Amino acid sequence: MGEADVEVGMNEPRTEIPINKIKPNPNQPRKKFDQAALDELADSIRQNGVLQPILVRKQGSSYEIIAGERRYQAAKIAGLKEMPAVVRDVSDEEVFKLALIENLQRSDLDPIEEAQGYKQLIEENGFTQEQLGKVLSKSRSAITNTLRLLDLPEPVQQMMSEGKLTAGHARAILAVPSEEGRIKLAEKVASEHLSVRQTENLAPLFSGTKEPNAPRVPTPKSYKRAAKLLRQMLNTNVRVKNVRGKNKIEIEFSDEDDLARIIELLEDSSLEADIDGDR
Repeated sequence: MGEADVEVGMNEPRTEIPINKIKPNPNQPRKKFDQAALDELADSIRQNGVLQPILVRKQGSSYEIIAGERRYQAAKIAGLKEMPAVVRDVSDEEVFKLALIENLQRSDLDPIEEAQGYKQLIEENGFTQEQLGKVLSKSRSAITNTLRLLDLPEPVQQMMSEGKLTAGHARAILAVPSEEGRIKLAEKVASEHLSVRQTENLAPLFSGTKEPNAPRVPTPKSYKRAAKLLRQMLNTNVRVKNVRGKNKIEIEFSDEDDLARIIELLEDSSLEADIDGDR
């Protein structure tokens, strides 16, 4: 199904339907309507009438809107008793799809509404992202990027719906791994009206991926004395240190012969200690 399926054909029969017999689509992907824009459209309808019929389907004794709810809402404000419509026989599966396409054609959805619409189409129709892209004439990557907006915390999604953040801002905010970091960055962007580039530059600072450096504990003097004594005794570099709470002695050797030499020195030292102990 392509985008053209939403358009009302010139040869399709049109009829005037009483407004009180028309009801909105409960699954309309667009969740809110700008009141000022509706009032402006209502003024135009009072002067010029409804220039383009809405698209509906018969539901018992009433008609459910498939496409054109904005015109319907404005017509009610304008006080119309009836309005032009084209009646189509459309299945339940197709209604939401047509409503989403119509809103996308007119750019009437905010990015979050668009993402929610994509998700609903995928879940209800079993689409892959690629199949949905073909239905909506969009690339799979565009579908993926839009769906990712639903990974944003609810407060950030609300800012997008209110127009305080763009999709570009959202993509930059998504680079922050934590929910808390995403909310803090979004609030800063919205309050300071930052650009997308500025948001991208700030994102690493809100990621919280770098752990604060632990204060360096000075090596005890006894460790240093022990390391010096062992270096002199074994004639090689020796380190005495604490690593993650564990005390360690590291003895360097160049090859197997050097290792054998060190072992021999340690054995001789051990033998001498035993003899001294026997005395």
